[in-house]
Amino acid sequence: MPSKTLSITDNRTGKQYEVPISDGTIRSMDLRQIKESKDDFGLMAYDPGFTNTASCRSKITYVDGEKGILLYRGYPIEQLAEECSFPEVAYLLLHGELPDQGELQEWSSQITHHTMVHENIKKLIDSFPHEAYPMGMLMSTVAALSTYHPEARDLRDHQNRRLQIYRLLAKMPTIAAYAYRHRMGLPYVEPSNELPYMANFLTMVFSMNNPSYVPHPVIEKALDVLFVLHADHEQNCSTNALRSAGSSKPDLYSAATAAIGALAGPLHGGANEAVLRMLRQIGSKNRVAAHIERVKKGELRLMGFGHRVYKNYDPRAQIIKRMAHEVFEVTGSNPLLDVALELERIALEDEYFVERKLYPNVDFYSGSIYQAIGFPANMFPVLFAIARTSGWLAQWEESLNDPEQKIARPRQIYEGHARREMPVRQSTSIPE
Repeated sequence: MPSKTLSITDNRTGKQYEVPISDGTIRSMDLRQIKESKDDFGLMAYDPGFTNTASCRSKITYVDGEKGILLYRGYPIEQLAEECSFPEVAYLLLHGELPDQGELQEWSSQITHHTMVHENIKKLIDSFPHEAYPMGMLMSTVAALSTYHPEARDLRDHQNRRLQIYRLLAKMPTIAAYAYRHRMGLPYVEPSNELPYMANFLTMVFSMNNPSYVPHPVIEKALDVLFVLHADHEQNCSTNALRSAGSSKPDLYSAATAAIGALAGPLHGGANEAVLRMLRQIGSKNRVAAHIERVKKGELRLMGFGHRVYKNYDPRAQIIKRMAHEVFEVTGSNPLLDVALELERIALEDEYFVERKLYPNVDFYSGSIYQAIGFPANMFPVLFAIARTSGWLAQWEESLNDPEQKIARPRQIYEGHARREMPVRQSTSIPE
């Protein structure tokens, strides 16, 4: 008997089955042979939220939640955040290897020269109310891009797909900056072909049409690091949405719109916004202990602690914590940082949180940094979306080239009525 099999005995029938094990998984379709009777549909796996279901094979990102490890294409996130720019990491995610100088120059040039958007896109953004939620503007505008680039529907042409990748990666910061300035009632700042990726974005957001505006290098580096940390994270909610929508083979912009919609939720892209609200509600260091006690009583949630995957310290959180101190040296002291540090100190020493393995995650400090740079809380998910676009693009391209992938179509456990007949209804015809 082969060693890499799972022996299953169906106690309903007494029958035994041998199911192959490959890469630590069994195929769910192998369960279908296990039937109670000839007319039985067969067994299915029930897994709400896909907590233990592998939906694809991927070579992009590896996460070991027990050990607190995050790798992009095999490289530790700590090394990439320290040594690489966001465009380099975006190239790595898509191509599998870090670029050499020539490849990076060509990659950056392609992105730089696709940052402009059609004038009618500006009019679309202008049509939104000034109080519109920025993620709603981003999602709607990215969806509209598919109408301006109808050739994007031809997924068979590799060069055409690559063009759409350049376009989306380049235009996301432009759309995000325009959404911010529309909310603020400010004129749009056109993207520049002379500026690198991050400086260009910060200029479009914060420049008051000042040709001499130059973002502070610490701020530019901090945003670059945050984008690297948020670039990809395995099969998270928005990536799963992208792959699922993309499995029906729409254009890239339509698939990305699904991902943006998933990221907009407070349990995903809006989590750091929730952390900032919590820190504001606590208000000062001397109120942290009382807040902790209310959390332990189940009266409140401790935002920014714990993670669906990590059962150890989120490696991204340690990097962001160091970055926060550097940013606040430039922007000035921030009382929220003192609250955050005290909250982290108490929580990491409290047995209640230690037993539950509730450690700070990537959202805990990122919101404070974004706020210090000058972004309002409602822009935090948009910043997340710009960064995560690099991972979405890599995941989208990988899924298109995967021969095992099919259109996503999960099963369900039906709990509704069995077949029943319509009741006799009184005639509603109008008498002659």
